[in-house]
Amino acid sequence: MMDAIVPPEDVTFDFRTLSARDRYKLMIGTVVPRPIALVTTVDPQGRINAAPFSFFNCLSADPPILALGVENHPDMSFKDTALNIRLTEVFTVNIVSHAIAEAMHVCSVPFAAGRDELQAAGLTAMPGSAVASPWIKEAPASFECRRHVTLELGKSRQIILGEIVFAHYHDDIIDTERMHIDPAKLDAIARLGGNTCSTIRDRFEMLTPTLAEFEAAMAGAPDRDS
Repeated sequence: MMDAIVPPEDVTFDFRTLSARDRYKLMIGTVVPRPIALVTTVDPQGRINAAPFSFFNCLSADPPILALGVENHPDMSFKDTALNIRLTEVFTVNIVSHAIAEAMHVCSVPFAAGRDELQAAGLTAMPGSAVASPWIKEAPASFECRRHVTLELGKSRQIILGEIVFAHYHDDIIDTERMHIDPAKLDAIARLGGNTCSTIRDRFEMLTPTLAEFEAAMAGAPDRDS
């Protein structure tokens, strides 16, 4: 049975009174680790764009839905990713492994519109199988998505939900009979606060107890009031 947790004193914040910057800093430093999506899109002329996003996660398996949080430019104009998804209705999420972390970072450079970030980063664009946007050959896993719905949050941000229609994996990371991903070989990185990232190399197992196991453990626990 686990020991009692004694929390320290609280520091509180009223989010209704904080600046957007302070809210951002508290959220990204607290909601960690966050997976990183290296998102590839194309514009209507077929020009490739790639950009990393750490406001990203999976929300549903049936239907298979991924979510991206995409912030506008300071002048409220769309970033290339948001604009391309709006115009083409498709995008591809590429999982970032430790091996391509530096290349992912190059894709965050504020290049001029129309510059191929994948080419600048030394990554290989592969033609999409079900959508127009490419997937990245060096990424351990990639999800081709069609836009499901876009939520407009005020003037500055969209939450883009995409339905996965096709997936690519490096063959050494997946057991196709069990549909099991080897996390060590996936070797994904995650975003923490500020410029800090982390790996998923330190892991531990936690099995959810049955009700009977929990009650048995509670029955054998010492009386804390004695």
